[in-house]
Amino acid sequence: MKASTFVYPWDVNGDPEAAERIAGLGVRQATLASAYHSTRALTPRHPRRRIVTALHAAVLYPVDAGRWQGRRLRPYAAGDWAPGDAYGEAAAALAGAGLDVHTWVVLAHNSRMGEEFPDTSVVNAYGDRYPWAPCIAQPDMRAYLTDLAVEAAVRPGAAGTELESLGWYGLPHLHAHDKTAGVALGDAGTYLMSLCFCPSCRDGYVQLGLDPDELAASVRRSLEPVWRGGGPDGGWEAVEKLLGGELATATRAWRDSVARSLQTDVVGAVRAAAPEGFQILLHADPESYRVGANAGVDPEHILSVADGVVVPCAAGPEPLAPFAGHASGGNVLAANFPVVSGMGGSPATLVEDVTRAAGLGATEVRLYHAGLASDEDLSLVTEALARLGAR
Repeated sequence: MKASTFVYPWDVNGDPEAAERIAGLGVRQATLASAYHSTRALTPRHPRRRIVTALHAAVLYPVDAGRWQGRRLRPYAAGDWAPGDAYGEAAAALAGAGLDVHTWVVLAHNSRMGEEFPDTSVVNAYGDRYPWAPCIAQPDMRAYLTDLAVEAAVRPGAAGTELESLGWYGLPHLHAHDKTAGVALGDAGTYLMSLCFCPSCRDGYVQLGLDPDELAASVRRSLEPVWRGGGPDGGWEAVEKLLGGELATATRAWRDSVARSLQTDVVGAVRAAAPEGFQILLHADPESYRVGANAGVDPEHILSVADGVVVPCAAGPEPLAPFAGHASGGNVLAANFPVVSGMGGSPATLVEDVTRAAGLGATEVRLYHAGLASDEDLSLVTEALARLGAR
């Protein structure tokens, strides 16, 4: 089973041993970040540093100035954490070590843009803005995300791309000194707190026959049991219990239609710009109402549009099953496992985890993340991939 590991350019650039070390894990592919959000990352083996602080979302290559000339929304260049063509430099080193290189593109997740252009952000039912979460219903944002996806995905030499956050982002966010876990929101509270009431979304609700002010008031009333600590458990059924089936269905219809059309447009634009055989995967959750880096999708739809999906399997491989039910022989179902012990990963059980995932339809494996893991973690990964015959 083909395995790939996620990598940042700063894991490779300036470390002459990095590319060969990554190839030595037993992976065939490196999924290399070309557009990424703000982060603070460890580089435990780099000869010159141990911490990289990426201050804001940025592209990690020189942008095409003509593409973005005169536009209000445009990508931000990276600072000293990824200068020049950091992606291109790292990609060349990884390819030189015998690895296929695919781009890793983060799309609807950009705190700096939300701070500089507050009108682009998701607005919840209380009027709070989420600067990290661009509203994907807004025409200017959709145009920006489509062009960013094309430019960041189809880099020289890349054989494919993996698109992260191609859908609704919402309340959940690994923010600096995050203090939002005091009340257990569950799936239902998270969905309600992620509903957007920006002008574009308010217009969308009107098109469905809803009064946006009345809907916002209903959402606030529905959240009262959650704030008291008594919100219902469960998935979509819990949303319907809090908000009522009719309103819940209407809001989901709006959000699903927005996400589906964006995903279709972006994948189509990338495919049109890419060479023949270029592989396009989405980081995806099989429940379309969910938000975040692994965008909620309709499995049947997304597998008819993209070449496949990368599915989070940290809590188990069960999310693969809905995709497997709609996959054809050409679809890639990549099971994504964290292998950094200090971040909750379990490299010691990778053989068992991959075996279970294969039983539920996984055709490939993704490992998060070669640059962040300790030497011990990487040793366990190497041993596991050798046992699995991943090459």
